[in-house]
Order: sequence, then structure tokens, then C-alpha cells
Amino acid sequence: MNKFSYLSFLFYVQFLFCGGCTLIEVSQKTKDGYSTSKSYLSDKSKKIYQTGKEKLGLNENKKTPPKAMTVEMKSFGKMPDGQKVNLFILTNANKMQVSLLDYGATVKDILIPDRNGKFSNVSLGFSNLDDYCDKSPYFGCIAGRYANRIAKGKFTIDGEEYQLATNNGPNHLHGGEVGFDKIVWDFKLLDTGTGVVFTMRSPDGNEGYPGNLTSKVTYRLTNENELRVEYSATTDKATIINLTNHTYFNLAGEGDPTILDHELTLYADQFVATDETNIPVSISNVSGTPLDFTQPFVIGDRIEFDHEQLKFGKGYDHTWVIRQGGKKIDNMIHAATLRDPGSGRKMDIYTDQPGIQFYSGNYLDGSFSGQSGKLYPLRSGLCLETQVFPDSPNHQGEEGWKSCVLRPGETYRHSTIHKFSVE
Repeated sequence: MNKFSYLSFLFYVQFLFCGGCTLIEVSQKTKDGYSTSKSYLSDKSKKIYQTGKEKLGLNENKKTPPKAMTVEMKSFGKMPDGQKVNLFILTNANKMQVSLLDYGATVKDILIPDRNGKFSNVSLGFSNLDDYCDKSPYFGCIAGRYANRIAKGKFTIDGEEYQLATNNGPNHLHGGEVGFDKIVWDFKLLDTGTGVVFTMRSPDGNEGYPGNLTSKVTYRLTNENELRVEYSATTDKATIINLTNHTYFNLAGEGDPTILDHELTLYADQFVATDETNIPVSISNVSGTPLDFTQPFVIGDRIEFDHEQLKFGKGYDHTWVIRQGGKKIDNMIHAATLRDPGSGRKMDIYTDQPGIQFYSGNYLDGSFSGQSGKLYPLRSGLCLETQVFPDSPNHQGEEGWKSCVLRPGETYRHSTIHKFSVE
């Protein structure tokens, strides 16, 4: 070893033993440095990676924004006087669609999937305006000024008697000869959300009703596959009002020949019993009768039973008294559940009204075809109409009967949700 090498060796040994570090400590410091460097590089890489994900919209820490819902407007023809009629197509993020007409503020189509993801229209209706004007048995429309029946078309408010049209045998039905179902409503698209607001003014004396009545119906489609219907009205003179939607449903799909295989639950322990002209005579218990739907029943199982109420209605055509205190959504009570076992489709109805009219399509007779081109035979569609009880104007003040009288300064309100799902 030369002198220079020897001196270097001594300096190195002195550094190790006198500089405060052992070989082990030197090794540990090297490891610490590597670890620190690795952590630094890892954190920096993570930050760059995360920034890139955010720019691409792939950030796992943020919820993916919902897909846009849309409203499309199309022409649907003209009335005989040249007035235009429009079709509105509401589509939510799940591709569910609801089509509306300003003629009658009508629900034309409701497209929902079955358990295999196949979409079908579950609302009965027509493909053209002429058929709605000439043939419709209230398909999808708003029935009013007073939906359902009024005995002999007569009622009294504040001592004054009013006579309405008797367009259903001896009784008044769904607003008369030219009810709200036959009017082209004004419209406005919702500023937020997916929906349409329909408004109309019914003048004093129209169809015999007192008061200038201004009505509004709002349809909203949500991303929870809910069709929400909100009604309101004001008047300048005491009048009566009972607005409802008259959609005919077939959850197997419009054009399917029957609803008798559907399962129905009505959350009601009582119903409004009627006479042979479908005018109420009492509020009766459902227990022990074929009108008991407190548990799921197949509609066709008991519809032909030898029971007086089924004979009067030619099937089911009654109002059930919705049980209070049940399951709610936004202060609306669960009124009904309808299921189609074949497709797995399900509809739940919530409402703030006291009654729900179940009509089993007893007057459909196959005499006309719907929008699919298929005939609509007996009981190929059903209605579930939320409302006050039939003939309520003639039961004012009676226990258990909600008032249907609207006075100046008051606002009539009614809300219903149709919630669709699959099982």
C-alpha cells in the first residue's frame, strides 16, 4: 500500500469511529433516504394520477352527475276549428318515457322496462287525434270539473240548486258533455326538472257549473321512475271540484288482451257501496266480500262472483276508502300496488286524496283498436283514479265525506305519485 492509500484508509476509519456513525447507522440512513425518496415519488405520482382522473371525469371520490332528462315537443294534429294540438315526450335518465297531449291534458304513453329490460307502453290510447276526439272512453285524460258521478246531475250550494248534464244514464259523469277531457289546455314547460304544466279556464255556467274556475295540472317525470301529478284550482264563486287522471293501465303492455291476471292490493278496509246506477248508498267494509284487496289478489279470481256490487258495476267500478296512517312519500299515503307477474312490472300509487276508484275496463268491448293496432277487448285495461268520493256534492257535511266545495280565496290541491319498478 503506498503512502497516499494508507493515509486515505486511516481518514476513512477515523470518519467511521469518530464521526458518530457506525456501519449499521450508515446503512440505516441509506435505507431512510431511499424510503423518503420512494414516498415522495409515490405521493407525487398519485397526485398527478388523481389530477388526470379528475380532468377525465373519472374521479372515484365524486358522484357521477345524473344524465340529462329531456322534453321533446311535436305536432299531434289540429282540432276541427284549426287549433293545434301538441305532443310532449318526457324522457328520464333511465330511458323511461311519458308522452302527454295538451288535448285533455292527456297521458298518452308510459314506456317502462320489464324484468328483462324490454320497454313497452303500459297506457292505453290512440295514435291519432281524430280517434281521441271521436272514440275515447276518457283514455289518459283529466276528468273534470267533477270526475265520477253526481246523482241526477243535481247539487245545491248555499241554498241554490244547480242542474248539470245527465250523460251517464240518469246521472252526471266526468264533467258533462264537454268536460275537461275535450278541451285543448294551455301549456308551459317546467323551468326546472322534466315536466309540463297545463292550465285552462272554465267559465261560469260552463256545463252548468257555477264560478269561473282556473285549473292547473303539472306532470313531472323523475329519475326514480315516478310520474307525479299535481292539481290546483281557484274560483271566483262557490263551486264543486274533483279532478283526476283517467289513464287505463295494462302492465303487460298496451294491446295485451287482459288485465285479469294482474295482482292488485288496495290499502283500504272500506269501499263506497252503490246502487244499480253506481250512485253511493253507504260506506261499507270490504271484509268477507270480493271487494277485499287488503292483500294481493288476482283481479280475475273473483270478478265474476255472484255479488250485488259486482253486478251493479259489471265488475269492479267502485271507490275504496284509503286507509290512513300507512306508508307515505311526501305526505302522500300508499293507496295501491298493481303487479303484472308475467313481465315483473309494478306500479305503486301514493296520494293525498281520501279515495281511489278502481275500474276494471268493464265497458271496453273490442270495438276499436289502440295505438299498437290491436283491439281493446273487455278488461284489457284498468283505471286507478285518486279522488274524493262519487256524489260528494250531495253528501256535504256528512261524517267521513271530504268536502268537494271550493270557495273564493281557497285553493284546491291534489297530488298523486305513480311509482314504477320491476320485480
